[in-house]
Amino acid sequence: MGKLTVRALRAVLVVVLTGTVCVQASMVWALATDPEQGSLPLTPLRLVTILGMVSVQVALVCVWRLVTMVRRGTVFSHAAFRYVDTVIGAIVAASLVWFAVTALNAPGQREDPGVTVIMGGVGVAVLGVALLVLVMRTLLAQAVARDVEASRMRAELDEVI
Repeated sequence: MGKLTVRALRAVLVVVLTGTVCVQASMVWALATDPEQGSLPLTPLRLVTILGMVSVQVALVCVWRLVTMVRRGTVFSHAAFRYVDTVIGAIVAASLVWFAVTALNAPGQREDPGVTVIMGGVGVAVLGVALLVLVMRTLLAQAVARDVEASRMRAELDEVI
């Protein structure tokens, strides 16, 4: 992975992390100062938004660590699995949070249930991303196994020579 790619990815991660912190801060501010008005209960939506941002932040930190491992050439190790597993968990948590938002929003969409169906579809798509990362985790496991096997064979060859 080139330096420019790593810097660009890290810049994106910093921007998204900053954005999630700003959203969390605004939700906490709104919880503390803004009384609920209107038909939609805002407090549960605000709390769910804060939790959703936490799951995004966890995933961002793990991706940062994985990029660091790639730059150091240590990504093909068992240590990487901890971060990949955490990313998968964070994505699943984000989808569950999205399903909670969908459920909280559904009563207000009785006249147009299509919005709720679309929101449910987005939640399923987010779960699909978790499955995609799970597939990539399997590829990482295969690469680590091959790397371990290659190291073992190299050591045997060195003994013979």
